[in-house]
Amino acid sequence: MQSQGQMENELGKIIIDKEVIAAYAGTIAVECFGIVGMAAVNMKDGLVKLLKKDYLSHGIDVTVNDDNSVSLDFHCIVSYGVSIVTVADNLKQTVRYKVEEFTGMAVKEINVFIEGLRVID
Repeated sequence: MQSQGQMENELGKIIIDKEVIAAYAGTIAVECFGIVGMAAVNMKDGLVKLLKKDYLSHGIDVTVNDDNSVSLDFHCIVSYGVSIVTVADNLKQTVRYKVEEFTGMAVKEINVFIEGLRVID
């Protein structure tokens, strides 16, 4: 595993930090239908907390694989009453397309962990 993604072309090397990928993916995720936000899970207490917009990347784990592809784990809170399968599939497709377009790196895997539900008025 690498701590950052990288590409090289005739003009030089491009290095993308995992935090940048996580922040971008988090911004995309919260725009998806049915996603209320990213979640921070306190393993000690088992509590789930909805993250504020400035901390969306804390609910996303980014792994840059040896082949320079990206694997993403999303810890999400979804709206009550939505189809979780539909929301997760939409999230995966949207994030895969936009992250690949943004970074030029292949997205190998996206895992979605539903950490909670929220009733939206």
